[in-house]
Amino acid sequence: MKVAVHNIINKIEQDELDAGRLQEVYDIDVELGKKVSLPESFSSEIRTDLVKLAVASARANRRQAYGSNPHVGKRKPMSGMKHSVEWWGKGRGVSRIMRRTGQRRGAQNPHTLGGRRAHGPKVEKDWSRKLNRNERRLARNSALAATTDVDMVSNRGHRFAEEISTLPIILGEYSENGEKIDIEAFNLSGGTRKVNAIFEALGLGDDLRRARDGRKIRAGKATMRGRVHKTPKSILLVVANKDGLAKAARNLPGVDVVAAKDLSAEHLAPGGDLGRLTVFTKAAVEALN
Repeated sequence: MKVAVHNIINKIEQDELDAGRLQEVYDIDVELGKKVSLPESFSSEIRTDLVKLAVASARANRRQAYGSNPHVGKRKPMSGMKHSVEWWGKGRGVSRIMRRTGQRRGAQNPHTLGGRRAHGPKVEKDWSRKLNRNERRLARNSALAATTDVDMVSNRGHRFAEEISTLPIILGEYSENGEKIDIEAFNLSGGTRKVNAIFEALGLGDDLRRARDGRKIRAGKATMRGRVHKTPKSILLVVANKDGLAKAARNLPGVDVVAAKDLSAEHLAPGGDLGRLTVFTKAAVEALN
């Protein structure tokens, strides 16, 4: 399978703002270059079952252990054991449970109001899921093959220009004002704005706006635990080395950046849903061989 490389030509101009300030304006042209052969993994059979298995395994393996605090007496009681209690003893015709001091109400038992859990979560529990190496590799190849299917990418919810008839998009040469620069190592000055302009010129601007406008506040207690916002997944950028391009692109909402050597099924199919909109650099495609 062969795909044409997209060469990026960036003409930078200075635009004067108020108070004499200057701002760079990027005029991006995209030219189709020579076709490159994709690795055989892009032609693999699409196995939805394997991809879902690999994504579930990856999620389980990074799950943090959690459990209740062990009960160490009154100084550090666990949940459900924070009452002053007494035992009535035998011979009263009532159950032999601990009761709150001076009251009839039971306490510190699984079946009592405000009591402890019978079998709470244990820190020792192993949440990991084993997956064979070949299954993990086949799942990644299957997810790679899904990125070449335009209908599958569109059905996943991604938005892109109607002129795009072949996927994935591969970035080739990059030049600024006539000077050729390695696209993975361009200058970070205004880098995120440059990457945004490049994606717009490639016809991927609608997907960036979809992710930005779809960002919302998460429901539940996660808002108190550093996970306030929930952002839809947008473009996946695959590079050979995490240099200037990777640092600039990761600031865009919904955009993920990954090195080719670290690419997995979860990057290509978040949540086990195949067909993520993916952009490769030419060096990243060569690294996948």
